[in-house]
Amino acid sequence: MKEITSDKKRKTIKKIPGKKIVPKPPRFNIMWLYAAIIIGLFAVQYLFNSNSAQQIDYQRFESNMLRSGDVQKLVAYKNNDLIVVEVYIKKDSLSLPKYSEVSKKSNFSMSSQGPQFTFTDGSFDALQAKLKDSEKDMPAEMRPPLSIESRESFFGNWFLQVIVPVLLFIGFWIFIMRRMGGAAGGGAGGQIFSIGKSKATLFDKESQVNVTFNDVAGLEEAKQEVMEIVDFLKNPKKYTNLGGKIPKGALLVGSPGTGKTLLAKAVAGEAQVPFFSLSGSDFVEMFVGVGASRVRDLFKQAKDKAPCIIFIDEIDAIGRARGKNNIVGGNDERENTLNQLLVEMDGFGTDSGIIILAATNRPDVLDSALLRPGRFDRQISIDKPDLNGREQIFKVHLQPLKLQADVDAKKLSAQTPGFAGAEIANVCNEAALIAARKDKQAVDMQDFQDAIDRVIGGLEKKNKIISPEEKRIVAYHEAGHAISGWFLEHADPLVKVSIVPRGVAALGYAQYLPKEQFLHTTEQLHDEMCVSMGGRVAEDIVFGKISTGALSDLERITKLAYAMTKIYGMNEKVGNISFYDPQGEYQFNKPYSDTTAEIIDEEVRKLVDEVYQRTKVLLNSKRDGLEKLAAKLLEKEVLFQSDLEEILGKRPFDKQTTYEKFVNGEAVMNPDHDNNAIPKEVAEPITGDAIEDNSPTEATK
Repeated sequence: MKEITSDKKRKTIKKIPGKKIVPKPPRFNIMWLYAAIIIGLFAVQYLFNSNSAQQIDYQRFESNMLRSGDVQKLVAYKNNDLIVVEVYIKKDSLSLPKYSEVSKKSNFSMSSQGPQFTFTDGSFDALQAKLKDSEKDMPAEMRPPLSIESRESFFGNWFLQVIVPVLLFIGFWIFIMRRMGGAAGGGAGGQIFSIGKSKATLFDKESQVNVTFNDVAGLEEAKQEVMEIVDFLKNPKKYTNLGGKIPKGALLVGSPGTGKTLLAKAVAGEAQVPFFSLSGSDFVEMFVGVGASRVRDLFKQAKDKAPCIIFIDEIDAIGRARGKNNIVGGNDERENTLNQLLVEMDGFGTDSGIIILAATNRPDVLDSALLRPGRFDRQISIDKPDLNGREQIFKVHLQPLKLQADVDAKKLSAQTPGFAGAEIANVCNEAALIAARKDKQAVDMQDFQDAIDRVIGGLEKKNKIISPEEKRIVAYHEAGHAISGWFLEHADPLVKVSIVPRGVAALGYAQYLPKEQFLHTTEQLHDEMCVSMGGRVAEDIVFGKISTGALSDLERITKLAYAMTKIYGMNEKVGNISFYDPQGEYQFNKPYSDTTAEIIDEEVRKLVDEVYQRTKVLLNSKRDGLEKLAAKLLEKEVLFQSDLEEILGKRPFDKQTTYEKFVNGEAVMNPDHDNNAIPKEVAEPITGDAIEDNSPTEATK
């Protein structure tokens, strides 16, 4: 027995002695049948309705055919705006030499009966008048009869009414059959019979992800947790020999832009095992039961590819808590999908080699059954990076850029507190674009400063028309912020103050350098509120009237005052009580009485009034500095810390900034602060994150 192996398909054909191998004929493609039908229709039209008649004019018809008595009959019909007249020559006359060319053409056509010639005229009346005039001297037996017909072209109405609908139906049927056939071949989930198939993208050895753990910076603790999962898939005996069990699932939790999806991509690049990636919304469909079917299909594929990893991004799309604030019947499909996911996650053994990773920035809305041990055993918190983390992230994103020698990643990390990894990447990209716009050969530190201003404050509006009176109000407003921050002990050190319009509604802004801290005392929060109130108080002192420019300041102060009163327990009258509601359980019903609500409102108003009076006393005592600073702002538009030292003198609270401590090696690593974290609703006004913290902006209406 001889084996013949095909290199292309790697299939083995066994050859039996004495028997000739007959290759299988190719499968018949029904498309050829449809093409033959269409070609046949055109062939019938050509053979049976082909018009080989020669076009002539009326003079030739009259002199050569009509008067010699060769015409058998005339048939006239209307075609668009003209009258077409068909001339039929007698059979005996076709043998004459003058008709030799016409007789040859008729031999190749199925319609040899004629007509042989055609001519056109303007109307039936004109045609009849011409014929009557031409036949007046002819004998009656030589005059051909004229018949008028109502005729439609084959490619006219009949074609549009019959053939076109048939062709459209055949085309639609072919389209449906091809889509149905594609489902059997593993087509996309949008096909009619594969709508219940999983939409997960598979990354394996053939489609390997290029992202590795080296591309993920600033997430050392999270990387350690995830690397342990990857190591288990590569060396499972290392853990099972000691009796340990690898977690079935890990949930990546963090703010937007902190690198959850990037970390998952690094897992896909490092694991060297099949990696299924999809979004939580991929399970959701308008058809009932599709989500649960896709979950089943996903885990079926994963079991066939085990060991493998399943990554579900934005799992809160299907993992929301069941039975809370739901409209009856409105979320049945999503709950069925979640139920199927819970069953599948708890249905396979610990040694099956299937590990689930999921990412969300809203862990508070997830169902408790999804978070229990045995499903997602670990919650890996991915916080915004600290000083060291931001420096590492900057180094990663600075590698592909052409930099000047003065670019310092440490300084950049200290000037961007509260920035997530995505924002740092945006700063580096903006700096490169700004340098290219200025035709520079390399990116310098000034480009990064402009990029930080662009990210924090928005696009600089150089051509925005502002009246001198408005510009003066903005100058005193920003000077009030700067003076308040300069002479308050717990305020963040000022970096820059500007009255150049930026963004949509920001006519000016002040940028600070917040400290890296996670716990805030009452005194610190009071000073923060006074700094925010400085702009409104300065307008009141100087102009005796106030403007709408303090909108964002008042919004921040109000949020912080309510947080101190009813969340942090920092009010003596309300007491050590917190009404913090992270899961929105008290969305429609407040957890306190109307009397308590009145007390909270009164204490908040009292606190804001105290802040206002304290800021007013401070600015009145520093009125000279306020006037000088506002005048300098009107002159230069942008002032830095050195300019404030020239005008106001050294800051009375001589403390090292976070950057100086970091450079000197005195920065302290962050303690474990999970239980002391600031709630999401008020985190931005406190930690100095992005626009509302680093740069109090003024909104105008």
